Amino acid sequence: MPNIDTFIKEEGKFKFIEVGEGETIIILHGLFGTLSNFDHQINHFKNKYKIIIPILPLLETDIFNTTINGMSNYLEDFVNLKKIENFHLLGNSLGGHIALNYFLKGNNNIKSLTLTGSSGLYENSMGASFPKRGDYEYIKQKAELTFYDPKNATKEIVDEVFEITSNRIKALKIISLAKSAIRNNLADELYKINIPTILIWGKNDIITPPEVAEEFHKLIKNSQLNFIDQCGHAPMLECPMEFNEILENFLKKI
Repeated sequence: MPNIDTFIKEEGKFKFIEVGEGETIIILHGLFGTLSNFDHQINHFKNKYKIIIPILPLLETDIFNTTINGMSNYLEDFVNLKKIENFHLLGNSLGGHIALNYFLKGNNNIKSLTLTGSSGLYENSMGASFPKRGDYEYIKQKAELTFYDPKNATKEIVDEVFEITSNRIKALKIISLAKSAIRNNLADELYKINIPTILIWGKNDIITPPEVAEEFHKLIKNSQLNFIDQCGHAPMLECPMEFNEILENFLKKI
């Protein structure tokens, strides 16, 4: 597949990827997630589904909207602009939290929900403090914690995280988002989720550990939980074949 950046489109204030035809799957990336994290999903699903990945302005918007609610509002504006109905929504990490918040705000245009390594209950956040901003080795070690196999934290990934965290304004926004995620605990609201929901979780995730997935599973009625062994916080990137098979089987049932 060509460089994913060549697929970026712009409409108004929004930048997004849009490929394929069929029912729509909207994918929400996490705090340090790049579009290329979903290369495997685009390649696998684009012949059966329309894949849309909005680029969330996590570090570009003003500090007052650098929150879970601010990003949910951004998603709502995007969906309204594109006039998308009855879509499947998938979120990784912070993206999962935004997806949950979007639904719980009363948006009933979602056909199914897929959460992977989602925040919203509890996470070992990398962003809550940055006392070692500018320390490359520290950032490298933190990035490696995302994966079961630290070799998956490529130099490209580490360089990108290092660049973001070395920028004082961006570092402040990361802290703002991390604090917003902690404040926006959804435990008391998850009973309201009444659409087909699947949790695809790395069994070795240490950022949102397996017990977080178990708690989501308990609180979201009729949800389905699938663990992937030898897999960390980003199953769609680290174990794409297993992830895609689980997701495809789930979508076929709906």
